[in-house]
Amino acid sequence: MSKPKILAHICCAPDAIYVIDLLQNEHEVTGYFYNPNIWPEAEYAKRLMETRKVEKILGFELLEEIYDAERWLKATKKFKDEPEKGRRCDVCYALRLERAAQKAAALGIPSFTTIMSLSPWKKADVLNRIGRMLGRRHQVRFLEADFKKKGGFEKSVSLSRRHGIYRQNYCGCLYSHRKEAAALSK
Repeated sequence: MSKPKILAHICCAPDAIYVIDLLQNEHEVTGYFYNPNIWPEAEYAKRLMETRKVEKILGFELLEEIYDAERWLKATKKFKDEPEKGRRCDVCYALRLERAAQKAAALGIPSFTTIMSLSPWKKADVLNRIGRMLGRRHQVRFLEADFKKKGGFEKSVSLSRRHGIYRQNYCGCLYSHRKEAAALSK
């Protein structure tokens, strides 16, 4: 019997190495890399390259969208001074999950999810609420999860080290990068 298909939005390789493997136990996974929030473009390219490594390690199909930072900047500009886990992040989640729901529907994949909930910096309850809403809108089921539970984040760190996968030190966006840079300069 074949496994049900799912489109998994991937934010980064270190999270993917754990979560995609976990999802593959129950699903035929198609990975989806859409992250216009990542800044600068060189960081985006590095994270995409690392995600391609995970694709080879785990043997799943990876779909890639074009880098579209302008769209993200336009959507989040009025929230630029928000703290991490603030309203800017909610807008960012919605932007990326909307595209993932659209892609799943267009491909005829009946469900989608995101691996973002693995990060301690991401709000699983908000991700799940947004995912459910967008799933209804696009008539695809959203698989709710909080992948950081049961030591998920720690497992991803261990797997990343074992496979030599680059682990970034900031969320990815221009605003989180500025805060990281400011903290390091103190």
